[in-house]
Amino acid sequence: MIFMTASKHQDDDARFAALRKSMVAEQIKARGITDPRVLEAMEKVPRHKFLPPHLWEEAYDDGPLPIGYGQTISQPYVVAYMTEQLQLTGTEKVLEIGTGSGYQTAILAELAKEVYSIEIVPELGHRAARILKELGYTNVHVRIGDGYRGWPEEAPFDAILLAAAPDHIPQPLLDQLKEGGRMILPVGEFYQDLVLIRKTEEGIIKESKIPVRFVPMRGEAEKHPKSSSDKKR
Repeated sequence: MIFMTASKHQDDDARFAALRKSMVAEQIKARGITDPRVLEAMEKVPRHKFLPPHLWEEAYDDGPLPIGYGQTISQPYVVAYMTEQLQLTGTEKVLEIGTGSGYQTAILAELAKEVYSIEIVPELGHRAARILKELGYTNVHVRIGDGYRGWPEEAPFDAILLAAAPDHIPQPLLDQLKEGGRMILPVGEFYQDLVLIRKTEEGIIKESKIPVRFVPMRGEAEKHPKSSSDKKR
């Protein structure tokens, strides 16, 4: 019985690895993601492990999936796209707002030196931290709380990624971005634009990238009115 169980686990691992390989080839590389480190991370991280077991068979489909508490795990292509925009080389300290399932966190942990991730839903944050630990990630730090004001005692960050959408760009996160750093986030209400921010000596450069749909950022983000510069044109 033990042998049969071990054999089944090996068969499942091989099957899911094949599904990841197809996912990367058909959903990610075919759509223009070229960073070899991002492609390697997407092929390595077991997305199904971040989902409830009844959704494992759908883990490598081309779309978001529910993870409970009104939250979702993002579409694999969007995870890859946002990660590639940060241009990580392996030396960076990264801040993630919205740990969610922990899948995006794991991708960042494969590519950066340290990842600091904040989740507002305690149940999701604790579950993600447990899964990340079980998978052997030692460079991830998960905090339960409102991510609007970031993680000031660990700032500045080389890169910041938001996995939930505010209707404006949170100033505290801009302040915690290192000069030369990059931030990627969805901005908007029901429909959003993915916005890339670069912090330079001359100031902040914002660039709208692609339309996306993320769950709204909760907590303090809902209390701050968006400025005219954040409104969609």
